[in-house]
Amino acid sequence: MMNAIAVKNLSKIFRTKIKEPGLRGSVKSLFSPTYKETRAVDGISFSIPKGQLVGFIGPNGAGKSTTLKILTGILFPTGGETDVGGMTPWKARKKLAYKIGTVFGQRSQLWMHLPAQDSFDLFAAVYDIEKVKYRKRLEKLVTTFDIKGLLDQPVRKLSLGQRMRCELVAALLHEPEILYLDEPSIGLDILGKKALREHILRINKEEGVTVLFTSHDMDDIEEVCERVIVINHGKIVHDSSVEDMRKQYLRKKRIVITLRTPSKAVAIKGVTIINEAKHEIKLEIDTQQADMKKVLAHIAEHYAVHDIDITDPPIEEIVEDIYGRNAQ
Repeated sequence: MMNAIAVKNLSKIFRTKIKEPGLRGSVKSLFSPTYKETRAVDGISFSIPKGQLVGFIGPNGAGKSTTLKILTGILFPTGGETDVGGMTPWKARKKLAYKIGTVFGQRSQLWMHLPAQDSFDLFAAVYDIEKVKYRKRLEKLVTTFDIKGLLDQPVRKLSLGQRMRCELVAALLHEPEILYLDEPSIGLDILGKKALREHILRINKEEGVTVLFTSHDMDDIEEVCERVIVINHGKIVHDSSVEDMRKQYLRKKRIVITLRTPSKAVAIKGVTIINEAKHEIKLEIDTQQADMKKVLAHIAEHYAVHDIDITDPPIEEIVEDIYGRNAQ
């Protein structure tokens, strides 16, 4: 199978000028500057076959966004080789733009004060999409992402979930081969995240789009991706199928129980009590020692439950576990 993305020994070093305080420091930084080097990406290598759904995860500052910016051609690397769709991104940025689509959860590509339709029309012109082809493509995407009733509304008046669906339509208008998703589910509620995941899976299945997905929500990665690459301190510390990662590192779940009436925590095999307050108990479950269904049944039997929240440990802890094991 051919690769959509191939990266070899990729590195990116940022140089920041250090200025000492005062006039003397200003003069010194002007004539004899001192620089601090930050190695954001440190010699990473990986390849992604066409049509694969890949999660690219790590804590803040790990090098995820820097890598994505290099893969889109926004940044020049310090060293290494990169092939995206048969091109070197920073050497063929304009040509590459026709093969890739991007969605950044914290930065909109739509005009906020204009209807989404106007932005779509603009993108069609930018990508030189023939009018008949554009109408058919837009009609298909509008149906796929269920945004027919949103086209004439100013983007600023859309909910976050509605806007993200429009962002995906904008990114897919020109039929890209590769889709970069940088924290697309940030700020979405449970239903919004579920819909987003379903749309991504559908577009991958129907059009064979390669997806590189960054997220701090492990549910995004588990439910959408078939493979996960973990980066920390600019280095790849783990690369496997999501199923293999789940077996090795996603053993633990956390439960927060909000109580109707005060109650003492009850000991359960395979369950650790993290914190106990008057109306709240926090537990950690080792899913290899305890069955989740039995634990939840036990909780329902012994506690006056007002609310219950089940989550994975923070991604920083998962990466720390992976990094720690690899360092041994």
